Amino acid sequence: MFEELTLKLESAFKKIRGQGKLTEKNISDALREVRRILIDADVNYKVAKDFIEKVEKKSLGKEVIASITPGQLIIKIINDELIDLLGGTTSPLIISNTPPSIYLLAGLQGSGKTTFAAKFALYLKKTGMKPLLVACDIYRPAAVEQLKQLGKQIDVDVFYIDKKPEEIASESIRFAKSNGFNAVIIDTAGRLHIDEEMMSEISRIKEIVRPTESYFVVDSMIGQDAVNTAKAFHDKINYDGIVLTKLDGDTRGGCALSIRAVVNKPIKFVSLGEKLDSIEVFHPDRMASRILGKGDIVTLVEKAQNAFDEKEAKKLEEKLKSNRFDFEDFRDQLKIVKRLGSVSQILSLIPGLSSIQKNVQIDEKAFVKVEAIINSMTKEERRNPRILNASRKRRIARGSGTSIQEVNRLVKQFEEMQKMIKKLNNMDFKKAFRNFNLKIN
Repeated sequence: MFEELTLKLESAFKKIRGQGKLTEKNISDALREVRRILIDADVNYKVAKDFIEKVEKKSLGKEVIASITPGQLIIKIINDELIDLLGGTTSPLIISNTPPSIYLLAGLQGSGKTTFAAKFALYLKKTGMKPLLVACDIYRPAAVEQLKQLGKQIDVDVFYIDKKPEEIASESIRFAKSNGFNAVIIDTAGRLHIDEEMMSEISRIKEIVRPTESYFVVDSMIGQDAVNTAKAFHDKINYDGIVLTKLDGDTRGGCALSIRAVVNKPIKFVSLGEKLDSIEVFHPDRMASRILGKGDIVTLVEKAQNAFDEKEAKKLEEKLKSNRFDFEDFRDQLKIVKRLGSVSQILSLIPGLSSIQKNVQIDEKAFVKVEAIINSMTKEERRNPRILNASRKRRIARGSGTSIQEVNRLVKQFEEMQKMIKKLNNMDFKKAFRNFNLKIN
């Protein structure tokens, strides 16, 4: 997410970190470079200009205290202004006092609107709500079927009748009320470009259902064009919030940094990746931290808390302590790690590690191979790897579509890991800390 923008900003900040004091010249030089980077990232020109003016004004009025450098001070000011540019505070999800809560989704075709509808339904379901998906896109081939398939994957009902979109939306609310659904998500039709017919249809649907919140769903990869589209939709239906999709792609950052300032509406959610649980509430402070290469440890901790089961963690701890960690346990931990997202996504959240993604080739498929090898073992082999002889390894290699060398490599790495766990369990921590005069009770 924003790797290119982050790396360029880090490079610009390096030039001013060595400065002894803040002057008009080094502030001007640094911010000229930042402005160029923002324009290259497809940030709206007026937004970039206003942003730089605010940072410059604050920088010139600041005294550098002894504990920080000029570079740190400018980065702090830029961080504060980025947070403000992105909305300042997190915009909470509005839930109606009289169920169902109704959420209307609008956007161009190809923006990821239908997929987001399913992701949002799963998100609401995890909070304890009972959502209903509504298929109002009767124009795009297989759009209704796509929503039905997505609903099936997350075990959420999809409402559809063979009528006009306005009638489908109206009937869905009655259906939700009489069947105990407390959230309704309406997926409307998109077009390849803005047209009056589409805008009028969405406007009529909004008038009929009176949504709790209406969201404009936008592909963050299309840069300033997204901002123009956002303004056109806002002028017509006056939506309540923005959803940025495809933030895991080759996103330059211009859309995210411009859109809120232009339409003055909060970014509510961001969507990353194809997995239906890859949705995050938008936090301006966390996003600013990611853009400046400082990671986002809070989001990483939240992801970990959602991925790890406390009882399973306790069982794993007991196995590690008694040196009974086997390939079945290893496979379970791989599945948990996969729930956190891709390796590159995890790295982007860890302070100081986001920049290594450009310098290191991360093979996401390696996890797939490892899992395939473990799945090709019998239960006995997973629990007792010592019985893996040459014949068994050949069978595992054939079954997993890998080579014997790859199977041997995994087994060897696993044996090394087991030795390390055993050493840690046998370590006398009292003896190790004695030289430091520490008392351990």
